[in-house]
Amino acid sequence: MSPEQLERSTFKVLHMDCAAEEQLVRMKLADYEDVKRLAFDLSDRTVAITHTGDRAGIEQAMQELNLGASLVGREAAGELGPDANDEQQRKLLIIVLLINAALFVLEMAAGYIAQSMGLVADSLDMLADAIVYGLSLYAVGKAVVQKKRVAKISGYFQLALAVFGIIEVVRRFLGAGDEPSFSLMIIISLIAFTGNVASVFVLRRTQSEDANIKASQIFTSNDVLVNIGVMIAGALVYFTNSKVPDLVVGAVVFCLVGYGAFRILKLSK
Repeated sequence: MSPEQLERSTFKVLHMDCAAEEQLVRMKLADYEDVKRLAFDLSDRTVAITHTGDRAGIEQAMQELNLGASLVGREAAGELGPDANDEQQRKLLIIVLLINAALFVLEMAAGYIAQSMGLVADSLDMLADAIVYGLSLYAVGKAVVQKKRVAKISGYFQLALAVFGIIEVVRRFLGAGDEPSFSLMIIISLIAFTGNVASVFVLRRTQSEDANIKASQIFTSNDVLVNIGVMIAGALVYFTNSKVPDLVVGAVVFCLVGYGAFRILKLSK
């Protein structure tokens, strides 16, 4: 293929701020044989698509994601060199999978002991993330049909977790369960917070421009915000002598898990 046949279209994607949105873009464009390479910059929320053929179809596909995508640049692209993205992606997915799996075990155990829906919700969010990355790890280099199949499994699993969580939150709002242990909520969230901050620090010290490294940075930064939310809820439980702050945080996290599940299922059709 000659260099003049290749074109690079750059899209600004306003709502692409973590690895989940990157995977949605990859899944959406997986069926397009004209797409030769994707280069993500999550810090700038852009994706550069090297392609041949009908540019209009690619632009329409990006807009159909409903992530606020708009074309901001187009240029001729040279010959494509070897791409080591698959191996880099595998390494990142393994790291992120292990982090999320470890935090899931810690927060689920503590959430059960502390009777905290905030910790349980955060732990199940970690489990959902671990499942997504585990299935993504399996799908690296696989055919499009297989990628969509594992994505569908991931989506239904996340949806089941969200439904379970919302039902449990409602049950506790209606009187079931005891007031959570605010001290355990704060301590465990602080441990998770420390682990996530350390992960962000290590990832940034690599100074890598790889899209997956940047995705992991933002992904972990979002988890830090959830940890802070659970700590705040723990403090409010202490000051109000009420389990409501804990249930509110749990409900919000479960809704986020459910929203992510619907987006994945939509793309896996």
